[in-house]
Amino acid sequence: MIQTQQTINCRGVLLDLSTPKVMGVLNLTKDSFYDGSRYLHKEKIQLQVQKMIEDAVDIIDVGAMSSRPGATPVSESLELERIVKSIEWILDVAPQAIISVDTYRSGVAKSAFAQGAHILNDISAFHKDPELLHTIVGKQIPYILMHMQGTPETMQKKPTYQNVVDEVLEFFVEKIRQLQALDIKDIIIDPGFGFGKSIEHNYRLLKNLEVFRITQKIIMVGLSRKSMIYKPLDIVPGQSLVGTAALHMAALDRGATMLRVHDVKAAKETIKLWELLNAAKYEE
Repeated sequence: MIQTQQTINCRGVLLDLSTPKVMGVLNLTKDSFYDGSRYLHKEKIQLQVQKMIEDAVDIIDVGAMSSRPGATPVSESLELERIVKSIEWILDVAPQAIISVDTYRSGVAKSAFAQGAHILNDISAFHKDPELLHTIVGKQIPYILMHMQGTPETMQKKPTYQNVVDEVLEFFVEKIRQLQALDIKDIIIDPGFGFGKSIEHNYRLLKNLEVFRITQKIIMVGLSRKSMIYKPLDIVPGQSLVGTAALHMAALDRGATMLRVHDVKAAKETIKLWELLNAAKYEE
């Protein structure tokens, strides 16, 4: 039986992943694909953070640059300003919160950690900025390693694979080797649903998600309200909560231990029902 890592050390705060955890998304941009996740002002950010805490969120993921298909990067100075202010505002109302920073820029990451962030969530797999990993080496900062084919500007222009599952797995194996060579111990892998994948690629990855357990790393999925849900159902992101819950259940069954979501309460409820289902035993 493959043994997956059970805990991660978030700068001295030990997070237990023997049961699935929820990462709540806080988008500090007008350009997010889902308008229900956009927060730009202090009052709205703090109200949303308080709601997430009430709903028992485990990690709050802050990002100030959209990574939706076709998105163009914002300036580093604007990203930095939004991230640093938001972390300050989050910790004002939730001083015990575990905060993940969604960036691929070393300057933004360094300032975010100085402000109190705990985890680095990098969609670029340390490809964009060669200095990025130096911001976490030796500092007990977990690293989220995501697969993406191309860039947000180009990733959905006819993504192509010979075998998407094999290629993503090979990517993780090589990148994990590089991270471990730097003595980065706490690594979370994210297959990158919607990042350079067709709808068919996404469902093939989800169906075979348990393959990635061979890495012995925590598996995070970002399925929440994505086009792989709303496009086949001919609906919009705001109508895709039921579909999101259905795919979260499938992901949990296949080894996911972290859900990155827009709707914390719904994700927590899905996890609770999944745990009840797995605890149920046949009675003769």
